[in-house]
Amino acid sequence: MNYVGRFAPTPSGPLHAGSLVAALASWLDARAHGGRWLVRIEDVDRPRCQPGAAEVILGQLARCALVPDEAPLWQSTRGEAYEAALAQLRHAGLAYDCACTRREIDEALVRQGRAHERYGERIYPGTCRAGVPARLRHRPARAVRLLTLRGGVPQRIEWQDRRLARQDQQEPRVHQEHAVQDVTAEVGDFVLKRADGCWAYQLAVVVDDAAQGITHVVRGEDLADNTARQILLQRDLGLPTPLYLHTPLVRGADGAKLSKQNGARALDLADPVAALQAAAAVLGLPPGVHAAAESPAQWLAAAVPAWAGIISGSEPFTR
Repeated sequence: MNYVGRFAPTPSGPLHAGSLVAALASWLDARAHGGRWLVRIEDVDRPRCQPGAAEVILGQLARCALVPDEAPLWQSTRGEAYEAALAQLRHAGLAYDCACTRREIDEALVRQGRAHERYGERIYPGTCRAGVPARLRHRPARAVRLLTLRGGVPQRIEWQDRRLARQDQQEPRVHQEHAVQDVTAEVGDFVLKRADGCWAYQLAVVVDDAAQGITHVVRGEDLADNTARQILLQRDLGLPTPLYLHTPLVRGADGAKLSKQNGARALDLADPVAALQAAAAVLGLPPGVHAAAESPAQWLAAAVPAWAGIISGSEPFTR
């Protein structure tokens, strides 16, 4: 297998410390396998994107010597590919229009005794699964959803993670929920295209991973819960499933994931080598990796064999 990996940031602002961890891990993994590393700008969520942020991100990566092996792919140019995928799903009877508002979904869940919890999944109750009810037909469809209950059979997806699965063997309770997911019960019929016309992340990432020939996905463990949905879509569309590795997260003082949404500061690249070393510490690379490095390129060259030791199992991942 010819390894192809990728880093896929959303241009909602500049990279922060947590973003660099994901970028570094994906780059190191590609190089440790003698593979190629690509960058994809995931700018389909237009309301979240900031003008000029993508260019800032690419500049930050270049400052750290993390340069993709070909020109970045921009999701905003990929609408025809997503439309074709959606048409394929509709033709197979796997995608349907939904006219429900978020409030109506919440009310239906309450009636079913499954009230939506804050930060939890809003599990679609199936209101429009068999067709938009007569009471809602006066309004245009608000979204397109993927059917996950098929012939009365829930879709249960099993998958292995190159990091999390290894941890499960040592500590059965750690991340075990990511190895198996009943998508129907735990997620419901998820959105493929939103009411505002934006393509949903799940569909776009699956179509683009296949188009770019991605064989290995290395990303933060906060995205692990998306994996079952993406594998389901890959199977529905007849696309290959990459191997997955989900990395540790950078967390704030309150223990929450560091993110742009909770005010993470832009990455300080006054000393790129120091920034890379801080990211490496989160991944469990030994602190001496940077000892003789005078530039990011030198540091990265020294870090590749250290990462190879981690993924071979001779060194532990940071928990």
